[in-house]
This record gives sequence, structure tokens and C-alpha cells, in this order.
Amino acid sequence: MLSVRVRVTASLLVLAAAGVGGWQLMPAQQNLNRTITVGTTDSITSLDPAGAYDAGSWALFSNVFQTLLTLEPGGSEPVLDAAQSCAFAGDALTVYRCVLRPGLKFPSGREMTAADVKYSFDRVKRINAAVGPASVLDTLDSVNADGRTVTFRLSSPDATFPFKLTTGAGAIVDSAKYPTNALRTDDGVDGTGRYVLSSYEKDGQVRLAPNDAYQGAAQGSGTPVLIRYYKDSEALEKAWQARNVDVVTRQLPPAVLAELSPGDPDQRVTESDSAETRNLVLNVRPTSPLQDRRVRQAIASLINREKLVTEVYDGTTEPLYSLMPTGMTGRTTSFFDMYPKPDPERARELLQAAGVSLPVRFTYGFAKGRGAAEAESTELKKQLEADGLFEVTTRAYEWTDFQQRYAKGELDAYAVGWVADYPDPDTFAGPLVGTGGAMNNGYSSKEVDRLVQDSQRYGDRSGAVGDFGTLQDIIAQDVPLVPLWQRKEYVISSEEVGGAQYLSDGTGVFRLWQLHWL
Repeated sequence: MLSVRVRVTASLLVLAAAGVGGWQLMPAQQNLNRTITVGTTDSITSLDPAGAYDAGSWALFSNVFQTLLTLEPGGSEPVLDAAQSCAFAGDALTVYRCVLRPGLKFPSGREMTAADVKYSFDRVKRINAAVGPASVLDTLDSVNADGRTVTFRLSSPDATFPFKLTTGAGAIVDSAKYPTNALRTDDGVDGTGRYVLSSYEKDGQVRLAPNDAYQGAAQGSGTPVLIRYYKDSEALEKAWQARNVDVVTRQLPPAVLAELSPGDPDQRVTESDSAETRNLVLNVRPTSPLQDRRVRQAIASLINREKLVTEVYDGTTEPLYSLMPTGMTGRTTSFFDMYPKPDPERARELLQAAGVSLPVRFTYGFAKGRGAAEAESTELKKQLEADGLFEVTTRAYEWTDFQQRYAKGELDAYAVGWVADYPDPDTFAGPLVGTGGAMNNGYSSKEVDRLVQDSQRYGDRSGAVGDFGTLQDIIAQDVPLVPLWQRKEYVISSEEVGGAQYLSDGTGVFRLWQLHWL
């Protein structure tokens, strides 16, 4: 996929078993056992699907676990993977039923049953890890298992539920290997995905071998893969320049990305529009200096996105004025409509109306090594402090520490990227601003929750546009977060490697098995 924006279509109600497969590009026979090395600055929070809700962990999960449904490259509708059939039962969109493929086997040799599927979903919700994916399954009420048949009962109509089954929250684990009420803490993985985990070094590397027992949507045999994790963008760039890696994804320094061209010699460059966004998340709890909505509106009135993307990101990102990225169905420009340009005078008036002492002091946290996060924090601090209205203390944290701190509400504000879980606007609604969502900033709105629920009733997703528009207007008023930018996605590989374009195509699936030697 080159320069194709995410599209959303409507047919979600029935998925037939026929027509699956045929989208694996086969490597040359003589190179089947030759390892391809991938470099990234992403991190793995946990090897247990119940304990991670981040891009680095889910990228691995896409390859070592199976889900009932998955998404084809560039696809906008779920297709069958571990399931041989899936469909809603009736028109109410509250009961969803899948039948497993026969003969799926875990690494132990034990055959997967519907009981394993039920166990996997139940434990995600039961454990409800602070940085886990339980919020993705917010409409899931119960799961029943009978032989190879799994029945999901939903608390409210949810046409997006098939999409949720394609995500890391829907990864199916071996019930004999994962604790019922706690996260698994060893370095093992027991799934039925395209790869098996051969070795794991935390913050170092992961070695993957093709799973010969795999049965599912992808066909053919994959190539062995080594993923190397680098502490920051500069270290990743050095590894690429030394050709210590064959493929680079997420994320080289902006200055390097800005100079890339599809015509560059000795490398293949894929540049595509992305559904990845970045937001400044604001803590709205009563103990936070940002608890008053007018204080948060003042912050939104001061941020200059154009300057941010030009000076920090060298044009490799685009200013974002919405909860949802450009190209997403239902997107509006609510933040531009309400805060069309930096306005210090308006910000001062808002703070005076709030009756707070100036400057308003707060802490701003970010994760180390993530693109240009440090330069971004410096620029945002400069913009917010320029007129003496705010005093910002910036602090950098290692990724896992950063996640734990914002999950506990220890940061007044923090910047975090958001990668679409699936190609539907719902993934930018409930998880970001719904009660109990992934941002852990204390925000809760009955009206927002109602709009999220109402939007999920439409099998034809165009019917939800009005709900999403109203929701975005409320968020621009309440400002639990401030949209900053939308990323352009870059994947680079040596000329010997094909298939790198399938590592990032807006579907949320990281297809290492598509990599092959040319």
C-alpha cells in the first residue's frame, strides 16, 4: 500500500468461510531459512496479551498468537483466521458466534478448543491490567464455549465487535499455560500464530521461527525473523547505516525521514499516510492543577501545531485538529473550529475566569527514545510558557515506567502516540475518551459514553457520523486531551527484502510473515 488513507466500509454482519487466503508473498526457496532482521524503537510491555496495550507488544502478538478474525493488507473488513465461520446471531448485534477451525494446535501439541477462547477473553477482563487491553472489550458481557463454538454476548449492540476480535485483546492463549488471575511472568509464549518465539531478551531482541503447524488466513511459509529493539531513534539510525538490520520501522529521527525518497539507491522506501496520532493528554482529576476545564481550554488556546511539526518533525507529521485522523470516517476539525490559532489573550481570560494563580504549574511526562519526544517537550514547554501563563516541568521516563505513572494518575499531562487498533473511528472514541478508557486521565462524560454506545449500533458505519461529530465537539469543549499531530508512516528495507510495506498499513496488523528475500 502506497499513500492510501484508511477507508471504512459497512459490511460487518456476516463473515463467510469461503475466499480466505492467498495474500502471502512467497520467498525464494533458497532463502527460506535465512533470517531477516527488523529494527525498531518500539518496546514490549508484556509477552502476555492480558498485560499490554501498546504498539510494540501488539506487533509481536500479531505474529505469535492467532485471533478469530484478522485483517488483510489494506483491508477494511475482518476476515477469518482461527475461526472457520463468524456471524452475528440476528439483527440485534448483541450475540456474536464463531466456530473454530478444526485441528489448530498449541506448541504443546494440544488442540485449541472453544474453552481456550473463552479463557483468553475472560482473563483479559478479569485481570484488567492497568496498562492492559480490557477497555477494548468494554461491550463484552460474557463468553460461552461449546466444543468448537464460541458465543459472545454483548452488553449493548456493537457492530464494531468483529474488529475488536482482530486485535491483541483477542489473542488466543493456551489455557494450560497462562494463570487464571495473574499475568504470566516468564519469557514463554504459547499461541498458534504464524511464528513461534524462539528466544526473547527484554529490551534487546526477539527471535521468531515459522510455525509449521499454523492454519489460518495467511498461506505459505514465512521467513525466520529477528527483531532488534533500540533505545532511541539515533541508535536505530546507526544500526541502519551500518546495515545491522534489513528493515527499519518506527522510528528514525525526523531529519532522516524528511530526506528519504522512494528513488533512494540501495534501499526500498515505503511512505504512506498513517492512522497514528499523538495527543497531549491532560489529567482532569480533582488533585490535578488541570482539573478546571477552562485551564485545559487555555492550554488548547496556546498550542501552535504548525510550528511544532515544522521545527520538531521536519514535515514528517501533519497538524491534527481532531480526535480522529484525516481520512477517517466521521472526522471533524473541532479543535480548529474552537481554537483556530494560538491566542494568548484568550488563554489569559480563561485562566482569570477560572480564578487560578498565575503561572499555573504542572508536570509534563513523556517516554524516552520515542522519535523526537524530547524536542517536542521542549517546544511545547516554550509555547505554553511564552506569555507567563504556565510553568511546565518536563520529565522523561523509560517506557514501562512512563506507562505505570500515567496509569496511576501521577502525571498532570503527558504526550503519547495512538495507533489505530482497527480501521474504524470507534478506535479513536471509547479507548481515548470513554469512561475507563486507555488514557487513565480521570475523564468521564455520560454524554460521550452515550454517543460511543450509540455509534456502535450501526452496521453501516456511515450511520454513526453524526454521533462522532457531536462527540468530537464535546471533546474540544472539555479538552481531556489536545490533538497534536498525525504521522506519515515510513518503512525502509534493503533492496534484497520485499514485503516491508505490509508492516504498517493502517489495519493494526504487523505482518512479519510477508517479509521475504528477493
